[in-house]
Amino acid sequence: MRKINWGIIGLGNIAKKFSDGFAYTNNSNLLAVSSLNDSKFKYFKDKFLINEKYFFKNYEDLINCDKVDIVYITLPNTMHYAWIKRCIEKNKKILVEKPAFCKSEHCLEIKKNILKKKLFFSEGYMYRYNPLIENVIEIINAREFGDAIYMESSFCKNIITKKKFFFFEKKRKINPKSRLFDEKLGGGSIFDLGCYPSSLSLLIASMIKGIDIKEFKLKNIKKEIGPTGVDIDAYAEIHFQNGFFSRIRSSFKNSFGSTTIIYFEHGNLIINNTWDENIEIIKIKKDNKIMNKVNLKKNIYAYQIEQVSKSIIENKFKPVFPGFTIEETEVNTKILEKWVNE
Repeated sequence: MRKINWGIIGLGNIAKKFSDGFAYTNNSNLLAVSSLNDSKFKYFKDKFLINEKYFFKNYEDLINCDKVDIVYITLPNTMHYAWIKRCIEKNKKILVEKPAFCKSEHCLEIKKNILKKKLFFSEGYMYRYNPLIENVIEIINAREFGDAIYMESSFCKNIITKKKFFFFEKKRKINPKSRLFDEKLGGGSIFDLGCYPSSLSLLIASMIKGIDIKEFKLKNIKKEIGPTGVDIDAYAEIHFQNGFFSRIRSSFKNSFGSTTIIYFEHGNLIINNTWDENIEIIKIKKDNKIMNKVNLKKNIYAYQIEQVSKSIIENKFKPVFPGFTIEETEVNTKILEKWVNE
């Protein structure tokens, strides 16, 4: 079987978790990595047995490597645009960590160029490839509960405070240069976490008859700005056609978790731990509760790696449904941009 050779630029925590997924795939190989910090190479050498000649001390050399089929970009948010451009110039296929862009004008430029060259491009929402998300899609398409009316989706982590004795809370020390809290790096809870609920809202809305996801309005925006100038708690509503809407929330200060609830005419669909390996679906219809929990056989990123590689082997330049397309990236970028700036 042909294997797609992957290269990664930026070797932070996400790159490590992502790389674990290659052990569970048959059509993919982690060939090359690149970092400006030499000390990060040892982890990848020891764990993934990468040949030293494919350790690149600058991103340009990895992109220029003719053995690399696709580049996974895991750099800070505001650096994505520049390195996506370089990949396009070298005709490299691209998977970029979310959010792909902080500005919609950048997305529109990239969209034009990748469609012109017919280069594979996708944004890294790994949950889209989770088998239980496919189950959600089947439930909606079968209209098991009738029409979807509205939904709520959140991604919230308390990384600002920690519990002390007797339930007292103490603020953690915030590093203003961290990618999460530095405005120049695209920090804030919306870009880091809120992009997940907004992206899922687009998936659900796209399956409802009469809705064009490009036609949306963002309403009831609420944000709390932290000491470094980025949002640390945020709420908004995405209103689509036909009255369907989605309440979305992200937070660095509240532990509301990562639950999604879709409300239908004749029941509800609850998705707990929406974004990770511990996902579970609870169907509630006429007071009957049915839980559908599946223990994933693979690292959650493995499903994404395998499907993206399959698309490339089959000469597709867009991910197959429900993979995240450049058209969805365009809409999602506009939502995030409005949410952050208004």
